[in-house]
This record gives sequence, structure tokens and C-alpha cells, in this order.
Amino acid sequence: QVHLVESGGGLVQAGGSLRLSCAASGRTFSSYSMGWFRQSPGKEREFVAAISRSGDSTYYADSVKGRFTISRDNAKNTVYLQMNSLKPEDTAVYCCAAAYKYTGSGYSTRSYEYDYWGQGTQVTVSS
Repeated sequence: QVHLVESGGGLVQAGGSLRLSCAASGRTFSSYSMGWFRQSPGKEREFVAAISRSGDSTYYADSVKGRFTISRDNAKNTVYLQMNSLKPEDTAVYCCAAAYKYTGSGYSTRSYEYDYWGQGTQVTVSS
């Protein structure tokens, strides 16, 4: 069982930066690949970024590539999402998720492959 709690969301002007954190409970955090997803009103949940168990592999949606960076600290049971050059279209509720399925350098972009989800944190980017 993994309990995930996001933090770091807020209101920021376009071009600004935010750093989201996702703290995980339990002692098996390093057994899970992690992902960030987002959802805005009237839209489907969208994959943002993923990272492998050890952090050696990452993957990004085209819409955030070059602006967002996912990282993790297994000693702190935390995964991060550094968001730079934010745009109004980045406005959404951002959720982290944990997937047990993928070992080694694997990760998933598919929400149905994730086992545990946080409650989300709101990110609002004003123009």
C-alpha cells in the first residue's frame, strides 16, 4: 500500500515556475515507477511525465518536453515535478501516481497501469 500526497501547486503568471512534490508513505517507494498526470475541467486526464524506479529513465509528454523535469529522491520517498516556462494551458489539477508493474528502467504513460494515486494539487497559470 502506498499513500501519496502532492504539494506545491498554486497561482503563477505565465512564464513562471513551480515545483510540485509528491510524498509517499511506506518503505517500498523505490519499488514503484512514478508518474505525473493532469486534468483540467472538461478534459480527459492527460499524461505529463514518468520516471523509473531508480530514476535512470524519464519520459515526457510532447506538450511539456523541455519545460518540465521529473525527478525522485528514494531516500526521501518523494517525486518532484519542476515546471518552468509555464503557460495558461498548463492550468490543471496535477496528480502523482505509483505503478508497481514496471521493473528496472521501465515506466508507463497509461493511467490504467498505475496502482495508487494522490488527491492532486491545483496549478493555475494566469496570462
